[in-house]
Amino acid sequence: MTTLRVAMIGYGFMGAAHSQGWRTAPRMFDLPAEPEMAVIVGRNADSVADAAHKWGWAESATDWREVIARDDIDVVDIVTPGDSHAEIAIAALEAGKHVLCEKPLGNTVAEAEAMAEAAERAAAEGIRAMVGFTYRRVPAVTFLRNLIAEGAVGAVTQVRASYRQDWLVDPDMPLAWRLQKEHAGSGALGDIGAHAIDLAQFVTGLNLEKVSGTIDTIVKERPLLDSGSGLSGTAGTGYGQVTVDDIAIFTGRFESGALGSFEASRFATGRKNALQIEVSGDKGALVFDLEDLNSVQFYDRTAPADRQGFRKILVTEAEHPYVSGWWPAGHMLGYEHGFSHQVKDLVEGIVGGTDPHPTFADGLRVQRVLDAVERSSVNDSAWTSVAAGVPAQVS
Repeated sequence: MTTLRVAMIGYGFMGAAHSQGWRTAPRMFDLPAEPEMAVIVGRNADSVADAAHKWGWAESATDWREVIARDDIDVVDIVTPGDSHAEIAIAALEAGKHVLCEKPLGNTVAEAEAMAEAAERAAAEGIRAMVGFTYRRVPAVTFLRNLIAEGAVGAVTQVRASYRQDWLVDPDMPLAWRLQKEHAGSGALGDIGAHAIDLAQFVTGLNLEKVSGTIDTIVKERPLLDSGSGLSGTAGTGYGQVTVDDIAIFTGRFESGALGSFEASRFATGRKNALQIEVSGDKGALVFDLEDLNSVQFYDRTAPADRQGFRKILVTEAEHPYVSGWWPAGHMLGYEHGFSHQVKDLVEGIVGGTDPHPTFADGLRVQRVLDAVERSSVNDSAWTSVAAGVPAQVS
């Protein structure tokens, strides 16, 4: 069997999640190639060595450029903050490596455009690139997308999508890199709002054409970070400015004319990881909630009036997407399983010679929406074109 030797750049929260995917996917799925966790890269030699030991990587390194240049590396997995995505991904693609890059694709549209162009050039040489919008691979989400494509809700008329968390409600939460524009690009909008945008476009098969939005920073100054782990951290001395948004709310018009409403917030008190989407059509509606991730809610408007109402479909049967690789019916999957499904699809794409979704072009499409929301917010929430970079006329 072909071996794909993987180098992962970065080792924070997403490093742990991606490691789970690389480690578990070849044990649970019959992959056409064997991923090998060859090397993990980080700036701190001791910390990255500890991560390698904990998560199962064969070795650790501190220079990503040297690792990318190695002939024995086939795949580069990028889980660093957004400010380094473009440089690493383009270098890896130009070196002939397949690339998996965490979302959002870049910190700016210009970076995302350069990355998409590099991926297009690499694809001509058989090199594949994919963005880590992992929630596409929750079985219930893929199943929901399939139902919509089959016509279960009819013509889509409205989409409601939100991603709400509350980990920043405490004003003493320290100033981590996710709160600094130079590292993160944007705040709640790009970090979690990007997932809501991608999910809406993925499940409906429709792209957003224009948006009207508002973003705001609730706590504008926070204690400087002393040490951090995942989304938590310990404060040091002094304070620094928060330079990204805490909340983003916007409406959007899809290319079909359907309307969407979106919210991304880190100040939704009581909401821990609430990614929700509801798609309404002229024949029915579908709902997904990440905090109940093994099911979808389906409303069939064509049913007799005395039998209408949302019904819960448990997405744990072998016939459902990805589920056959796991447990008997009714045995639940969790957050981490999407990362194994991501590895499965990437490996199959590489070996099969097809572009695994979402492509860098898909990532660029989301980046354009993020940019349009920011431009709309500074222009009194005027309707703003996603593609053209100028305010759009309201239709």
